[in-house]
Amino acid sequence: MPKKKASYDTTIGNLGPAKIGTPQKLSKYRNDSEPLTLMMTGEELCELGNETLAMRFEKAGPREKIYFDPSKTKCAIVTCGGLCPGINDVIRAIVNEAHYNYGIRTVIGIRFGLRGFIPRYGYDVAELTPQSVSEIHHFGGTVLGSSRGPQDPGEIVDSLERMNVNVLFVIGGDGTMCAAKAIVDEISKRGRKIAVIGVPKTIDNDINFITRSFGFDTAVEKATEAIQSAHVEATGMDMGVGLVKLMGREAGFIAAQATLAMREVNFLLVPEADLNLDGEDGFLMALERRLRRRGHALIVCAEGAGQDLLLREERKDPSGNRRLADICSLLMERIKTHFESTDMEMFMKFIDPSYMIRSVPANAGDRVYCGFLGQNAVHAAMAGKTGMVVAQLKSSMVHLPLDLVTAKRRSLNVESDYWRAVMEATGQQDYYKD
Repeated sequence: MPKKKASYDTTIGNLGPAKIGTPQKLSKYRNDSEPLTLMMTGEELCELGNETLAMRFEKAGPREKIYFDPSKTKCAIVTCGGLCPGINDVIRAIVNEAHYNYGIRTVIGIRFGLRGFIPRYGYDVAELTPQSVSEIHHFGGTVLGSSRGPQDPGEIVDSLERMNVNVLFVIGGDGTMCAAKAIVDEISKRGRKIAVIGVPKTIDNDINFITRSFGFDTAVEKATEAIQSAHVEATGMDMGVGLVKLMGREAGFIAAQATLAMREVNFLLVPEADLNLDGEDGFLMALERRLRRRGHALIVCAEGAGQDLLLREERKDPSGNRRLADICSLLMERIKTHFESTDMEMFMKFIDPSYMIRSVPANAGDRVYCGFLGQNAVHAAMAGKTGMVVAQLKSSMVHLPLDLVTAKRRSLNVESDYWRAVMEATGQQDYYKD
């Protein structure tokens, strides 16, 4: 039976007809009746196979007619989930676009994620102005604070109504976008006219359909510094092994990209590829062969790799993500035991830069991208769009519905040309052969 092709609905929700002339005077306006057609590959769609699919997307950018009257519009921004380089840049871009190019005078920040909407936590809101956000892009993290875990969509919408918020900008990852979808559904159920616009944030680059998430380039750049340090340590002694642990709960994009950037990694371990430690075809023997031939080795391990090797009770964190067991502790123990049994010397250095990477300010490339995301999020909101995110596909900024980006998580395709290039860069497949 032929495989059924996946269906992708790219329709964007609207609060109603846009009838107000935009205050934007220097812009080239986008027209909803002229969608952008892009050829998407199976790899970009997280589907197996080499088929390409022509898809139509709504272009991001300013509209000639807008839905909200800027003089009466109140916006709110909330940041959720783990930290990521560039969050402050997105906040700054939204505030400046709303203030300077639309004349919106009231933008508030919700403190400490979705908890900030819930009265029992007692968090005050923050007033965001061009003056208050003028320097925040120099710092990592989020000036609004963040939190994990679900909150009642009904209580969130109650707060939006009490504060007379017209537009909510939600900056967060996969779980946050699912929460944003629940908020949209609750707003729709009540018949309210509140726009909800998502800005996808995931340092792991694993949101469905989003081929580039902000902060990813910065994370890769900082990860390469850790890899370089581990390489120096490994080559600084005979039979030296460097082990670097990088972020990547469900997807190994950071580890793979950093590996390609450095070309000094000998073994890359990611969640998408099975990890077998034992036997002639296992990792431990491959590592031994590498050391006997070259006298040093460098291993990069994404945090979600090899989870099936660790017997544990399945547990969830407040955001609903599974709690990971520490694969690098297992690797260090098994590597040590293996070489002790062979009477072969081995000296290991372990580096875990994870929290340093996600807490740094964005680099120049990510800052530019964050600016585009923030500006286009405001354009979409003022046009009355809702239930969507702004994102870059190929070289174009587009609107994507929340239903599409929350359908599943994006992951590395280990049958792709990209993965083949990674394996060629490491040469690790040679060490799995006797």
